Amino acid sequence: MSRGKIRVIVVDDSALVRSLLSEIINRQGDMECIGTANDPLVARELIRELNPDVITLDVEMPRMDGIDFLGRLMRLRPMPVVMISTLTERGAEVTMRALELGAVDFVAKPRVGLASGLNELATQIVDKIRVAAVAQVRRVPAASAAAIVHPGAGDAAAPARPAASPLLGRLSTEKVICIGASTGGTEAIREVLVHMPADSPAIVITQHMPPGFTTSFAARLDGLCRITVKEAVHGERILPGHAYIAPGGRQFALARSGANYVAVVDDGPPVNRHKPSVEVLFKSAAAVVGRNAYGIMLTGMGADGAAAMREMKDAGSYNYVQDEASCIVFGMPREAIAHGAADEVLPLTQIAPALVARLRGASDRVHHRI
Repeated sequence: MSRGKIRVIVVDDSALVRSLLSEIINRQGDMECIGTANDPLVARELIRELNPDVITLDVEMPRMDGIDFLGRLMRLRPMPVVMISTLTERGAEVTMRALELGAVDFVAKPRVGLASGLNELATQIVDKIRVAAVAQVRRVPAASAAAIVHPGAGDAAAPARPAASPLLGRLSTEKVICIGASTGGTEAIREVLVHMPADSPAIVITQHMPPGFTTSFAARLDGLCRITVKEAVHGERILPGHAYIAPGGRQFALARSGANYVAVVDDGPPVNRHKPSVEVLFKSAAAVVGRNAYGIMLTGMGADGAAAMREMKDAGSYNYVQDEASCIVFGMPREAIAHGAADEVLPLTQIAPALVARLRGASDRVHHRI
């Protein structure tokens, strides 16, 4: 940022959390906590008065919960928000909703040992504030927010799962689509998956996410998509018409078992500081899928997966990279481009249509040869 320190407002109903977060922020040379609020109504006045660069926002608070406040904020005055969530099933579902509404990222605060737990998360907290400060935040129209359909909203509201089209035939069992994403990635992944046909090739996904949140993420996507979306399970066969998401806090890779692809999910060490790591998934795709792979690199901070995406390209894959204008954070796509890994650089909304068109062309060529 061109001006001095990143100016942060902390919004949380817990005095202890406000104090701890303020202390963590003020220990950094490049940021300062310029105010705290114990509920969104107080926060609203502070934001008007102090014009912060980033706010941290608790989910459950009195008078107005964090989700209602976030929805109003992103419609009326969009700004970078890092959610402070709880590591519970409900906390995970609410966090997914916050990301849909435009929050840049989230931190899962511990349920026990709050003081020691938050201090252990200090590096993660300030890193996410730094990313939020440079993120491209967009206004979320009220109509768009209301139109987001959730699992359990009723079959009539969910997209119909159509019968298989003549899209792929036998090709769908050979091809694998590999997606990597980080900050801003949950909504970017949704944008890609909802446009994939029911008989899509298998899709494997690594989204940087901690344990406890990918189950809710997968369930939410499964309720929106024509394909089946689930968390990856070690040893299961990777099937067409399915998308498999790396479980939070685990590494996810592909392996061969005869003519089939199978999931490898293990407790391997972090790679590029990440677990799951895009590098791990893409490296395995280069080795075992080769020219039958398609790579997609979406929004995110850092360089995780860029070198491995180049390995995929060298092995014969065709790769799509999200363009800067449509990214929340252009770090991972930028690095993929710098590594020469991209075949096409496209706005987010054009990636799925371009991929489907290419798959249709490949399918036509296969059928003409038969």
